[in-house]
Amino acid sequence: MKYLALGAGIALAASAATTALAANETIAVFTKNLTNPYFQAVRVGAEAAAKTLGVKVDQYVPTKPDSIPEQLSQVEDVIVKKPDAIVFIPVDYKALVPAVEKINAAGIPVTNITDRSASGDFVAFVGANDYAIALATGRALLKAMGGKGNVIILEGVKGSLTAADRSRGFADAIKEFPDVKLLASQPANFQRLPALQVMENLMQSFPTIDGVLAANDPMAIGAIEALDGANRKALVVGINGSKEAVELIKSGKLVASGDFNGFIQGCLGVEIAVRNLHKQATPKEVILKPVVIDKTNYTPYETPVEQRTCPTLAEVASQ
Repeated sequence: MKYLALGAGIALAASAATTALAANETIAVFTKNLTNPYFQAVRVGAEAAAKTLGVKVDQYVPTKPDSIPEQLSQVEDVIVKKPDAIVFIPVDYKALVPAVEKINAAGIPVTNITDRSASGDFVAFVGANDYAIALATGRALLKAMGGKGNVIILEGVKGSLTAADRSRGFADAIKEFPDVKLLASQPANFQRLPALQVMENLMQSFPTIDGVLAANDPMAIGAIEALDGANRKALVVGINGSKEAVELIKSGKLVASGDFNGFIQGCLGVEIAVRNLHKQATPKEVILKPVVIDKTNYTPYETPVEQRTCPTLAEVASQ
């Protein structure tokens, strides 16, 4: 699958072996929650890269989803333990800036992935363009609808940069189709159950909904469940390229999912952290290309993340 682009051109050594550290080197990996399959994919990718590179990964995940106080506390604990490096997804891109500043002050190199922090000193950023992915995924839905009809947007967490950029991408896709009407845009917090509940409420308000633009796969699945429960039909898209989404694309219940690919981001975050510790060249930014997974190209994505192989930075640079 060719779905990666290097954000800044750089020549990289050809083999992962050149990056391997001595045993007992530790990378602390921070993710947002235990409920979203996306972050599980990040953790699996980080573990896969660590195994290849001969390093140890310690995972730090708030027990309460997206808890700012808990992640702040975890950062404090990790600074005391002083790992060799940190790979960091902030629960909130603004509220966790003080934590990043403490990491910087402690002299621990930190690589930022997925959600770009509002401030801080980072080895690199690894992520995807939320706006571009949402725009491409939105276009896929609206084309599947024949360029006309009524749609709703299921947003992520209000105030999050990811949610804002994906909502903006969906909205701009709608602007390209004058015969498409946006009925409502409401947050469902990137979670399945809230999306089901929001969808149920919206179906009571709107007798005709032709399409659903969900800002991630769990919300898309929640919307599909609500539609099925009410014996209603609508075309649905999501974002993340999760296993569940791919299965629904295969069965015809989901039109498409934008590939945000947490597994790859976990892989590259750890490799960049390790390369930096070895004083090897690293890009300041790696951005995944916007790819829309649909019935024409889903087959490679059927492989569970636990069975996938991490691409190296050298492979990314060659594409």
